[in-house]
Amino acid sequence: MKKQNRFFCLIGMLLLLFLGGCKNTEEQTQVILTTGFAKNEVFRIEHLSCILPEAMVYLTNTQSRYEELYGSQIWDTNLNGVTLEENVKERVLAQLAQIKAMTLLANQMDVTLEQKELETVGQAAAEYFSLLPEPEIEKLGVTEEILQKMYQEYALANKVYEYVIRDINPEISDDEARTITVEHILVKTYSLDEDGKRVPYTYEAKNQAYGKIKEVKNALAEGQSFEHLAEKYNEDKNSIYSFGKGEMEKNFEDAAFNLGTGEVSDIVETEYGYHIIKCVSTFNKEETDANKIKIVEQRREEVFGQEYATFCDHLTKTMNEALWNEVKLIHGEEISSADFFAIYDKYFQEDI
Repeated sequence: MKKQNRFFCLIGMLLLLFLGGCKNTEEQTQVILTTGFAKNEVFRIEHLSCILPEAMVYLTNTQSRYEELYGSQIWDTNLNGVTLEENVKERVLAQLAQIKAMTLLANQMDVTLEQKELETVGQAAAEYFSLLPEPEIEKLGVTEEILQKMYQEYALANKVYEYVIRDINPEISDDEARTITVEHILVKTYSLDEDGKRVPYTYEAKNQAYGKIKEVKNALAEGQSFEHLAEKYNEDKNSIYSFGKGEMEKNFEDAAFNLGTGEVSDIVETEYGYHIIKCVSTFNKEETDANKIKIVEQRREEVFGQEYATFCDHLTKTMNEALWNEVKLIHGEEISSADFFAIYDKYFQEDI
């Protein structure tokens, strides 16, 4: 797996650790609002600063990814009164805070970039800067030197992660990683409100749902095919699932893993409703091997997360709220499609 992709998967967990630590007790990460900032300084963690051009690079790259997937009209949406732009700003701020904290962690552990890696950082920065049109450079306020510093810190964050998990190579058995494939028929016991949230059925409606799943059970006993009944009764958009242990709701998972190939379960109740499950395969070699890799990565992330959380406990973070509140996404043709992270990935294909 390419390091950039692995690192972005890790970011979600670490953001919670860093931001969560900011909100708990005085003994954990201190967040201080202050006016004592240099020009364009968004925040400071210990002695490391994040300046506005760094934040704008991350923001415009995130903006481009959203617009590539969903179109520019996506920014008109909001969830529970929070606009997507506000949500993206919060995530970008957290990503940058994480990079700074991991840079500090690298310094504490004496993890540094070798000369060849520093040269690669310079090449990546030069290429990205060369792809930015002049209007975007002006709006971002970015220079090649700033980009080089950003790539250097991003590479250090990746390298300290690899350093911490270097000896974590657990043996994962076939049984632990076993992936099975099942078909199921679901009769729901909930509806959705106007906000898309689940609303449990009334007692009477739930009884009606149970009556319907009993019809399915009786039809199966009379010899009707599972596939035919799934087409008629299933209220899930998916009828087939492949999964390992710990990936599904416990009642569903326990019933599924107790079935042999071709066997059908009794009625199983979950938070979604009533299910009848048919086992298609009790062991998928290819998916089980892939799941072993996934489990190893999860164990590594857990180990790093513990190390990272402990390190972040006593870091001091100062935030320039006034400046950050003024920051807006840039809309229009001034923004290119150059991808900061894709260029990093291009130059750092191999493990650092």
